[in-house]
Amino acid sequence: MKRIETDLPGCLILEPRVFGDERGFFYESWNQARFADAGLDVRFVQGNVSSSVRGVLRGLHYQWPNPQGKLVSVLEGEVCDVAVDIRRGSPTFGRWTAVMLTAENKRHFWIPEGFAHGFAVVSERAVFTYQCTAAYDAAADACIRWDDAAFGIDWPIAEPLLSDKDARAPFLADISPERLPEYAQ
Repeated sequence: MKRIETDLPGCLILEPRVFGDERGFFYESWNQARFADAGLDVRFVQGNVSSSVRGVLRGLHYQWPNPQGKLVSVLEGEVCDVAVDIRRGSPTFGRWTAVMLTAENKRHFWIPEGFAHGFAVVSERAVFTYQCTAAYDAAADACIRWDDAAFGIDWPIAEPLLSDKDARAPFLADISPERLPEYAQ
């Protein structure tokens, strides 16, 4: 497995070894020992799969308290995946990083606890999978506006298809500090 650092400490791109021939391919999507060797020693408690059409943007989502770390990848199609550091007191607070996740590149993106997460579908359809370090907690569920100027994210879609929740999400400046994760060194 190849580990690729991003410009946000803790957010990682992971490329599995892919074995393929004329019949198709095989790769390990999760192997605890191999991921631990790559610096990702986590325990997942929930796995999710979503399907979306071109133009859908989901995010920016997070949980606080009871934050989730997420290992995300694409099984079909192509998405622009984004992580934003929203941890109060973090030296990289408000910064974001993005990676193209595709069925072809088979990359995984690790988003640590305390980061907001979102993705935009740029293919006709995408099947997105993510493993989470904490179960979904409706009381802790939160989101921030996808187009918040405080972040300046360069999304590949100008007018995305949004859920009602994402369309009504507050701007960062309107979220009380105790509803944001805390940075811990």
